[in-house]
Amino acid sequence: MGEFVIKLPDVGEGIAEAEVVEWNVKVGDLVKEDDPLVSVMTDKATVELPSPVPGKVLWLGALVGDVLAIGSDLVRIEVEGEGNASGAEPAAEPSAVAEGLPPSAGSAPAPETQPKPAPPRRAPSAALPRAQGEKPIAAPSVRGRARTMGVDLRFVHGSGPAGRITHDDLDDFAVRGGGPAPRGLFADHSVEEIRVIGLRRRIAQKMQEAKRRIPHFSYVEEVDVTELEALRARLNAMRREDQPHLTLLPFLVRALVKALRDYPMINARYDDDAEIIYRYGGVHVGIAAQTPQGLMVPVLRHAESVDLWDAAAEIQRLAEAARAGRAKAEELKGSTISVSSLGSLGGIVSTPVINAPEVAIIGVNKIAVRPVYDQGTWLPRKMMNLSSSFDHRVIDGAHAAEFVQRLKALLEHPALLTMDL
Repeated sequence: MGEFVIKLPDVGEGIAEAEVVEWNVKVGDLVKEDDPLVSVMTDKATVELPSPVPGKVLWLGALVGDVLAIGSDLVRIEVEGEGNASGAEPAAEPSAVAEGLPPSAGSAPAPETQPKPAPPRRAPSAALPRAQGEKPIAAPSVRGRARTMGVDLRFVHGSGPAGRITHDDLDDFAVRGGGPAPRGLFADHSVEEIRVIGLRRRIAQKMQEAKRRIPHFSYVEEVDVTELEALRARLNAMRREDQPHLTLLPFLVRALVKALRDYPMINARYDDDAEIIYRYGGVHVGIAAQTPQGLMVPVLRHAESVDLWDAAAEIQRLAEAARAGRAKAEELKGSTISVSSLGSLGGIVSTPVINAPEVAIIGVNKIAVRPVYDQGTWLPRKMMNLSSSFDHRVIDGAHAAEFVQRLKALLEHPALLTMDL
């Protein structure tokens, strides 16, 4: 028998490291050739790595959430024959990783750096009253809190010395105990520890980097979308069965395409390391989509080449693929300007974070009917705010304001969206 060492392969051009996001095996498992071992995430995609050999898993080189350099030892497998191991011992004993310790845990960390183990949870109280005449033992503060909570201490079993009831016993009784339901308020001392890994880590890193490097400034303008909403309703009523339902987004995309012809500096990406601005002729719109895995931004490519219906169909396809986890890597990169729509969740103003290296993002807020004073009369109008952010290194405030005003004019007079002016 021998050992076969599987190293983290080169999973893409220019990729130097990858994060372990899911293990499909554990120490002791028997695997066949091509069985999936692990999924790793790079800046570009999530990749599933199969086993090149059959055998028994001896050692795993990382925990979920760890970031490894390309070429690092990833898995050791016991195989028939000599294998490919050089005889050097792995960085950690297999049992250490199997028990959930970091791969470098060959020597225990200093006692003061070790996290304190959580106290064991007690089984739920049987919630039976004490024997006749037996009084519960508790400090005055515990008794006072029990009265506030409406808890009868005869039903609470104590874990302290001589059966003394503690505050933790009250909490356990209130949350999980049997007997009469507690009344009143009680303190919740629970703490849940959640590692920031996978897509959530990527989102956090990208947002932090964008806010750290980009001097954002925001501009908010209200738009009267009464005519636009009437047109949208008419078009949806006339649509064929094979055509998608029109939301506001295809109209906004069309307005972006037309407005960016006059403001090409906003349809751009900024490489601040090389100090180069790339202005694009094609409009590639990133559509921020909330998914069960976190925020993703699939890209509607060449929005200038599609009509309302095609834009609506592609936006719908991209959103569904992102939510289902089926979006391809190339569908999640290359945008030149992004749209963040929180209208369905409400809110009148937002300050969206720029999707670097882009230089602008357009935020859509909710539509609300508000009274608008027009030529001596108050009229009910459907109003919506556009909350946009710009990279002040590239976009001057005046140009941003003019651009948003152009969007406003196009959305308030939707007939302009179908005309080449």
